[in-house]
Amino acid sequence: MKPTNIPNAIFITGTDTGVGKTFFAAALARLLTRQGIRVGVMKPVESGVSDVATLGADADLLCWAAVNDQPAALVTPYRLHSPIAPSVAAHHEGIKIVPALIQESFNSLCSTHDFVIVEGAGGLMTPLAGGFLIADLINLLQIQALFVCRPNLGTINHTMLSLFAAQQLGIDTAGYIINGMPERPDMAEEKAPHALASLATAELLGVTPCVSTTDRHQAIEQLADAIAAMPTYKKLLTLIGLGDLAGG
Repeated sequence: MKPTNIPNAIFITGTDTGVGKTFFAAALARLLTRQGIRVGVMKPVESGVSDVATLGADADLLCWAAVNDQPAALVTPYRLHSPIAPSVAAHHEGIKIVPALIQESFNSLCSTHDFVIVEGAGGLMTPLAGGFLIADLINLLQIQALFVCRPNLGTINHTMLSLFAAQQLGIDTAGYIINGMPERPDMAEEKAPHALASLATAELLGVTPCVSTTDRHQAIEQLADAIAAMPTYKKLLTLIGLGDLAGG
């Protein structure tokens, strides 16, 4: 049963490519599903899909994590073969990405699920079609954004720029997660959480570890366990609109 008075969705975006957005989104979906929440998942545009008649690797992992057989047309309205930026791949393949179609798919998922997790492509400034950016999609869907960032050198600049851009563009930001912290961090990695927490206006919602397996499904299970064990887990639930699960 859906908790009362909560937003229906969160948009997972990143401060850079390769920061672990898909793994974090899938782990969050897995964790909420364990708690009886009917989770819808969406990867609106995925490039690098080997067979565009089926879901790509990222969308397929999200669906597995949510234990939900959702229509592929709703999960990923646009599946592109070329492993390049979505707008470039779409142009190359003669496909026009229509934001209104993504919005319709999103609304459909929201109507049949308790909570929807949307994973973007790249970061806020990744173009989807012409001058239409991921940031524009977040505003179109009218949902909060949660940023996933990396722990290593350069993350302070990337994270601060992303959060500043979100503020300037009127994006409601739940906070950010530092993902993939090594078991033995170097000095930059060790200091990043404190530095970001002291500089950023958005909430640091947790630091997740590097997972110890190359099996994607096992990795999601491990990461879900790690998220649940974070001291900030209840704050994370509250700030993404699932405060009832947090016990207040």
